[in-house]
Amino acid sequence: MTDASEMVKLYSNRILALAADIPHAERLDAPQASQMKRSPLCGSTVTVDVSLENGVISAFGQDVKACALGQASASVLGGAVIGQSLETVRKGRDQLAAMLKSDGPVPDAPFDGLEVLDPAKAYKNRHASILLAFDATVTALESLSQAA
Repeated sequence: MTDASEMVKLYSNRILALAADIPHAERLDAPQASQMKRSPLCGSTVTVDVSLENGVISAFGQDVKACALGQASASVLGGAVIGQSLETVRKGRDQLAAMLKSDGPVPDAPFDGLEVLDPAKAYKNRHASILLAFDATVTALESLSQAA
């Protein structure tokens, strides 16, 4: 495969469609927790806002300034995160990291849409950006559990 064809595969139409339509792409007015994460390698940033009710996410907002791969990851997260617990989001983040870094399987539902990012395994310089939205969400949720 040539480098050009690998890049076409990496930036598939599905990834670009996800990046163009990120759910919950507005910050919350009164979140219970917020967290900003930045990738020092590429400069991508994601800020998330969360609110919980009965131990699950009841409101979610995100401001994503990342490459198309980071945006696609945030899109999958945003589409599935309402109603999820810290444990489920943490598991999704850990499974995504394993998929990217150690050839692990696609994350379980509700984050199985992350399979679209499987071609990014070979691009280690993009892994941090892909993980940003999940990392920020986990950190925000952990801050709430520590405050309880």
